[in-house]
Amino acid sequence: MDKNTLEVPMKDLSSLYENCTLCPRMCHVDRRARTGVCGCGTDLTAGRAALHLWEEPCLSGQGGSGAVFFSGCTLKCCYCQNYPISQEGVGKILSQEELERILLNLQEQGAQNIDLITATQFLPSLLPVLRRVRPKLAIPIVWNCGGYERMETLRMLEGYVDVYLPDLKYCSPETAKKYSGAPDYFLHAREAVKEMIRQTGTPVFAADGSLQKGTLIRHLVLPGQREDSVRILRWMAASLPRGQFLLSLLSQYTPFYQAARHPEINRRVTSYEYGRVVDAALALGLDEGFMQARSSAKEEYTPPFDLEGL
Repeated sequence: MDKNTLEVPMKDLSSLYENCTLCPRMCHVDRRARTGVCGCGTDLTAGRAALHLWEEPCLSGQGGSGAVFFSGCTLKCCYCQNYPISQEGVGKILSQEELERILLNLQEQGAQNIDLITATQFLPSLLPVLRRVRPKLAIPIVWNCGGYERMETLRMLEGYVDVYLPDLKYCSPETAKKYSGAPDYFLHAREAVKEMIRQTGTPVFAADGSLQKGTLIRHLVLPGQREDSVRILRWMAASLPRGQFLLSLLSQYTPFYQAARHPEINRRVTSYEYGRVVDAALALGLDEGFMQARSSAKEEYTPPFDLEGL
């Protein structure tokens, strides 16, 4: 098998940790011995599993998403609101059996869906869980990620994921390098969202408005980066199939973590900045999806990573 190929039988998935190429970093680290660029070894680790009310309305609904926040991350966003788990290693080690019980418990609590947040680094451990638990679930499985994904990894998820919820953060390589340490971000993210759309097809909603299948692309508007936001929207309008995805424009940026190192983003987005991006989306015909109230830029929308539900 080629060292960069991820197509392996289910029983051999753990071998993917030995020479890790799960994400575009392609660090080739033997994660049995040390951590990869994502900050993770082979132990399946999460910081929280609970009903989460702050996703888009079609995902949170009345009961909330059944959100599992995994530890580690393939990106290094200096403004990450989840930095205790993404960058600082907060989390509890779980067995596959424990995770399976957690997912079923979230369904019993009334979750609208199972929301797997930043889980790529644990894919070899997750796929066996999803294979066992999927027949027991009557709610969709959501893959909630930063958009920085390999096509080969996404193809392993086909048939297990109902809803993709990726970010599409940057168009500019310079901006992506400066704020997330990933100059090749857009090269990978643009192909990733196309693959997600291919897998899910036209969005499907239940009678109550909850999204059952489809791809919902998020774009977080950053302070001073309006032009890059518009470039992303132009690419989406020109390159993605109309009617096959939803767009969520986010105004919730709050300067967390190490944002103060970059004075230009050490503030919230203004109403003018966000409004101009919304106007651009509408002018481009990107009117299927969601926009966000400026009141969403509050720290209380970030949950505590206190191991709840684990």
